[in-house]
Amino acid sequence: MGKTALIVIDMINTYDHEDAEFLIPAVESVLPRVTGLLERARRQGVPVIYVNDNFGEWRSHHGEILDKALSGPHSRLVEPLKPDESSLFVVKARHSIFFETPLTYLLHQQGIDRLVLCGQVTEQCVLYSALDAHIRHLQVIVPRDAVAHIHADLADAALRMMERNMGARVCDSGELWT
Repeated sequence: MGKTALIVIDMINTYDHEDAEFLIPAVESVLPRVTGLLERARRQGVPVIYVNDNFGEWRSHHGEILDKALSGPHSRLVEPLKPDESSLFVVKARHSIFFETPLTYLLHQQGIDRLVLCGQVTEQCVLYSALDAHIRHLQVIVPRDAVAHIHADLADAALRMMERNMGARVCDSGELWT
């Protein structure tokens, strides 16, 4: 058995997209649980890896992505989640955290074979990432109260699919690193 990493998906966000009005309330509700996971993981020495969209800004790096999100109108949703000096950061272009990113290589180099996926969007990026982790023979844990959704019914279905079809452990965030 290897190590566990906390993966924070797409939480460094400007919320400048068509579904933002539906997503923001869900992000507000999960924010305390995501920050709690971050605090507990860091306290226990669990690697934290942010995997984030680049919003089509191909010349940007993680610092610029963070600065842009912090300077926007929804910085209150980003500020509590800022990466610290030990956090790792992978930029992605599509839904899955694995699609054409160096994440698989990074996980292998770090000896990580178990992922705790938190962030957004449950029925999109979290679901596709869980599937891609599953086909890479990685164990997946999804704290249901630390993933934000656009459509609650699709998020519920996605969580059931992750659990049933991908063998993911779906739990409450309070069960992790207590």
